[in-house]
Amino acid sequence: MSKELDREAFSNFVRALAFASRKHSQQRRKDADASPYINHPIALVSILAVEAGINDCDTLCAALLHDTIEDTDTSVEELVEAFGGPVASLVQEVTDDKRLPKAERKLRQVEHAAHLSPKARPVKLADKIANLRDVADSPPVNWPLARRQEYFDWAKQVVDKIPDPPAGLLSLFMAIYGRRP
Repeated sequence: MSKELDREAFSNFVRALAFASRKHSQQRRKDADASPYINHPIALVSILAVEAGINDCDTLCAALLHDTIEDTDTSVEELVEAFGGPVASLVQEVTDDKRLPKAERKLRQVEHAAHLSPKARPVKLADKIANLRDVADSPPVNWPLARRQEYFDWAKQVVDKIPDPPAGLLSLFMAIYGRRP
């Protein structure tokens, strides 16, 4: 078996990593250490590639870029130009509309999960896994126990609506959900 990486796919992946790093460079997570935000998209890629064995380049690039539209000044058009329509479409599929109130965004995520495309499902699941791991291990500083529990329950509502979730990712999700505070 060859260990050589596909040059074009690897190049696209590294470009997505560099792009996400630039876009999230000034952002921090809400944990006590104020961890660099880029750790989150990297965690998604690790969950997908290392833990679940997913090697589809579009999916991995979308995982790196999944919060760029939602949390930075990135436009869909910018992603289309830089990474093509399929990657931009995946990112758009897992992006919340930040113009809406938080409660409505959360409700829409639950409703929208049932309509995710097969390639968007792993990204959404990996995002929930990474977020629950963070809430369990390094919760946001000002989140009391009740809020952490509500977050776990809401994440499960989203995942429960995903049709035919990849079994390996669902197993990882259930394992972290089992650590609900």
